[in-house]
Amino acid sequence: MANTESIPPATEIINEKEPTPTDGVAEELAPSEDTLVGAETNAEIVTENKSSTVFDSTIDFTVKHPLRHTWTLWYTKPQHGGSKSDWGDQLKEVIDFDSVEEFWGIYNNIPKASELPQKSDYHLFKKSVRPEWEDVQNENGGKWAYQCRDKRQVDIDDLWLNTLLGAVGETLEDEGDNEIMGVVVTIRKAHYRISIWTRTANNDKALLAIGRRFKELLKLPSGESVDFSSHKDAATSGSSRAKPRFSA
Repeated sequence: MANTESIPPATEIINEKEPTPTDGVAEELAPSEDTLVGAETNAEIVTENKSSTVFDSTIDFTVKHPLRHTWTLWYTKPQHGGSKSDWGDQLKEVIDFDSVEEFWGIYNNIPKASELPQKSDYHLFKKSVRPEWEDVQNENGGKWAYQCRDKRQVDIDDLWLNTLLGAVGETLEDEGDNEIMGVVVTIRKAHYRISIWTRTANNDKALLAIGRRFKELLKLPSGESVDFSSHKDAATSGSSRAKPRFSA
């Protein structure tokens, strides 16, 4: 706010010298008290209306940076009791998002992977793609998987976050490949598993590139690998851990 005390009153100016043709102009240009108060009010409004990102508030953000695709977060809740329920009954659709800010707003307000109960999963898939082998967009595909049996040796939250960022940031494949359908983290008593699901199982060049980037993203040592298997092989073997077609 301007300092009104630095502006001499008009009576002092008149007593010091005779008025000149420019004196009236000076008086007109001098800010009045109402003008100064108005300017202060406008400044407060501008401050209040300042755009905020998710880094300012995970709830009240106004700026959005769009993602290339809309994504859907799914959750597989663990079974309770001795009865087995259908997969469709366990799989729950949580929320859609299509911007960087919405991603962080969601990520910061849901349990971390390490906080999930045993026999539960998070799935992040492109909108309209269900995280199931039978989905028409998945049926001819496969998945890259990293399984860690020594759960004490890994930071599953860090691995999962890096995988999420690789998926929504479109850094795991070359532009135009359109292979990645979604990513999954699996929480079990004996192990953690992170998977990247692909649209096809025979586009070797593109799939091998994804596998190498996946391994780099997880920062795995040279002695550990990620393995690729097709959904059809997994369905035939009756296990989600079918014999791998190749490794990286």
